[in-house]
Amino acid sequence: MKLKTSSISTCFIIRSLSITVVFFSFITITSCGLFHSQHSEVPPEQRQIDVQKDYFYQIAPGDIVDIFVWGIEELSGSVPVRPDGMLTTRLAEDMPASGKTPSQLARDLEKQFATYVRAPIVTITVNGFTGLSSQQVRVIGEAAKPFAVPFRKHMTLLDVMIAVGGLTEFAAGNKAVLVRTLKNKPQSYALRINDLIRDGDISANLSLLPGDVIIIPEAWF
Repeated sequence: MKLKTSSISTCFIIRSLSITVVFFSFITITSCGLFHSQHSEVPPEQRQIDVQKDYFYQIAPGDIVDIFVWGIEELSGSVPVRPDGMLTTRLAEDMPASGKTPSQLARDLEKQFATYVRAPIVTITVNGFTGLSSQQVRVIGEAAKPFAVPFRKHMTLLDVMIAVGGLTEFAAGNKAVLVRTLKNKPQSYALRINDLIRDGDISANLSLLPGDVIIIPEAWF
């Protein structure tokens, strides 16, 4: 009777161990393979994109705008763009600024100042760039410093990873996903950030576009 009980216990332990091994194997396959296979690689025509002809920085809430009016020091100065996208300066109250290029804002201020002074000449310089959400590259998840990076011409994945301080020790960089919207259609692509910044595989680098979102998941093990 004791032998029979012992055999049953042994069989139960072996079965439990088998179930555990199968379970963890399934989790490993799911986290390491299936998740990443849901997303295709970025197509070749999107890996090296030159946006310099179409891209102009647009002023955003949080930017600091330097206003210089030639010959009129009293109208010159630095003002912030408020969260509502407006700015207020001398002789211009609640002037819409967000979404305009610096040149567009300069021309609008010239029209406003022309009511009070003759033929004003205005130059706008932007400091402390924030960028509209459509002109940012946002990095979320297991980056060392996840945040929204203002896009600049010729920006690459490597540039953005340097800006956010690389990956955390728990990051699954080769499971990262790029969410890109083209012609109002969002698409998801697989990224190989580990290969790029830890193994130096430059083939994993690619051009980024304004509005791109990079999602870096946490490794399971």
